[in-house]
Amino acid sequence: MGWALTRFSLTKAVPLTISRGTTADVVRLELRVERDGLVGRGEAGGFETGHRAFALEAVEQELLALLPQLEALDPNHPQRFEPLLNALSPPARCAIDLALWDWYGQRLGHPLWRLWGLDPAEGVATSITLGLASEDAVLDRLERWWTQLPATRVKLKLGSPDGLDHDLSLLKAVAQAITDRSQRQGVAVELQVDANGGWTLDQTRRMLEALAVHQVVLLEQPLAPDLDPTQDTAGFAALHPHCPMALVADESCWDLEDLLRLAPVVDGVNLKLLKTGGLSQALLMAHVAQKKGLDLMVGCYSDSSLLNGAAAQMLPLIRWPDLDSHLNLVDDPFVGLKLKDDRLRPSAMAGLGIRQAGGTAAL
Repeated sequence: MGWALTRFSLTKAVPLTISRGTTADVVRLELRVERDGLVGRGEAGGFETGHRAFALEAVEQELLALLPQLEALDPNHPQRFEPLLNALSPPARCAIDLALWDWYGQRLGHPLWRLWGLDPAEGVATSITLGLASEDAVLDRLERWWTQLPATRVKLKLGSPDGLDHDLSLLKAVAQAITDRSQRQGVAVELQVDANGGWTLDQTRRMLEALAVHQVVLLEQPLAPDLDPTQDTAGFAALHPHCPMALVADESCWDLEDLLRLAPVVDGVNLKLLKTGGLSQALLMAHVAQKKGLDLMVGCYSDSSLLNGAAAQMLPLIRWPDLDSHLNLVDDPFVGLKLKDDRLRPSAMAGLGIRQAGGTAAL
């Protein structure tokens, strides 16, 4: 068995600005495990959430230091990897977890959704993302999305450093554009809002009426996440009884413990594989969320088709898919994640079903 780690770059067609800054390009890590003629792939990279941060170089060093120990283990027995994985940061754990699942699914000859007993026909439309910008720029970005796919679910980033007046102007403009398109096309378009922790509790309460007036169906992470779990939960608890739309935790929810503490005070959580440490924990969290009556979002950072293709294996369990990052790349090195209208379809190929596109060189 051999393991290999390489860097690759991703460039956005349109840079994305949220409350914490702007991203135009990133460098990511591809981890490969090869045995018996099968290659399993995982993706990881650095990211930050305002209260936690993981540098690419640190994640890379974690993985490089662990490779000699991984080579001594048999991927036919994924359970034997667990003691090593438990000590890793979430993004480093994600890369190994995905590579193992990919290899294992290929070994058994089935996509993961089939191994898990899921029905891919249950998948729904993914949202597309509008970053923070001037009103004209945001509307131009929306029109560009609509030339690319139907985009019946629109996620608007708010929490602007320019204040609530700018947020309100963006909300009004996008809501009007959605209404106009719905009337022209005869197709409902859903509006979601994600503040990425850019509002205080008071600001959020002041925004609720406008969000409801403009028929926003989902409000994601309005409050800044807090490393103190008690304080973090208290913020959602103070907001939840007054929120007229679904309240979803993203940056505040990393693992099963977070999900359980937040379950009484939110309507849903966003499972991102770089936060959960891969599919194993995300799948566990998804099943527990169902038992707790929580709806699920599965989201992305600046991810390629490899990481989004892994997340897509869970789509039958997800109410609000948010896997559009690969659709905004000019140099995605992977293929295999299919899109029909604005519905992603997990690959029917074994494992993750994602393969390397030709002609992409590692950094």
